[in-house]
Amino acid sequence: MAPKKGAKAPVAAKKKVEKVVNPLFEKRPKQFGIGGALPPKKDLHRFVRWPKVVNLQRKKRILKQRLKVPPPIHQFSKTLDKNLATSLFKVLLKYRPEDKAEKKERLLKRAQAEAEGKTPELKKPIVVKYGLNHVTYLIEQNKAQLVVIAHDVDPIELVVWLPALCRKMEIPYCIVKGKARLGTIVHKKTASVLCLTSVKNEDKMEFSKILEAIKANFNDKFDETRKRWGGGVMGTKSQAKTKAKERLLAKEAAQRMT
Repeated sequence: MAPKKGAKAPVAAKKKVEKVVNPLFEKRPKQFGIGGALPPKKDLHRFVRWPKVVNLQRKKRILKQRLKVPPPIHQFSKTLDKNLATSLFKVLLKYRPEDKAEKKERLLKRAQAEAEGKTPELKKPIVVKYGLNHVTYLIEQNKAQLVVIAHDVDPIELVVWLPALCRKMEIPYCIVKGKARLGTIVHKKTASVLCLTSVKNEDKMEFSKILEAIKANFNDKFDETRKRWGGGVMGTKSQAKTKAKERLLAKEAAQRMT
């Protein structure tokens, strides 16, 4: 019997393509149950129980952002830029004071010279001066040529008055990052303040350029920094809330106008 007109021809069944499985590589899915495979590594940063010191450091940092910081303390957040700081530390490293081994060697030579009946050379070396009381005395006597203050002195009250004193005595001063970095120059763990009273003739040209740049960045901008408050930066959530309130108030004001 002939097929009816308009009737669809039977669709040929699709042949299933069998995947070729390599017997060498057997599929073995991982079981993450007890005694099974180790789970993949996750970022557990939020679940770490941090030491108390770390937590206090983080809380202190956030508090400094939130609270309004008065200008005398806020000025310590504005430090010397990287390029100028590197050139300054290169000069300071040339005038490192002697360490224990060098001092011992010098005293031995002096003792030997005295034993032989010679007069030892007692020429005073040009070195970096350190120690808060000593540096303060040098500033008051107007002997200091440059004062370098660390930005992270704790408590900050130890050095908070130094910039004002330097400006009054018209001595160039700068604030640099890291009391530990200053400490390495004078063979100590940390140093809050360093000071240079003089430099050698070969370094005078470079030193004068550094002094000019420091004066422009700190001494000349003292009146600006004296009035500039810091902090008062709220978190993202509170910022979003205040913005939403402002939008709502603006909308209400627009409705009243119409």
